[in-house]
Amino acid sequence: MASEHERLNDALIDLEVRVAYQQRTIAELDALVRTLFGRVDALEKELRDLRQAEDAPPIGPASEPPPHY
Repeated sequence: MASEHERLNDALIDLEVRVAYQQRTIAELDALVRTLFGRVDALEKELRDLRQAEDAPPIGPASEPPPHY
């Protein structure tokens, strides 16, 4: 009976180790996804700003008619 107890104990320890590694991996992946989401969000905002800037009329001498008109 002692060997059965040892086998179950070893199996339990193995499962606990696997769960610990999986929890660490999940936490690392979560941090990575959050970082990438922040970067994507910033890039989408920058793209919106650039598109709005393209739609706006140019400011300065390029938008003014030449003096002889």
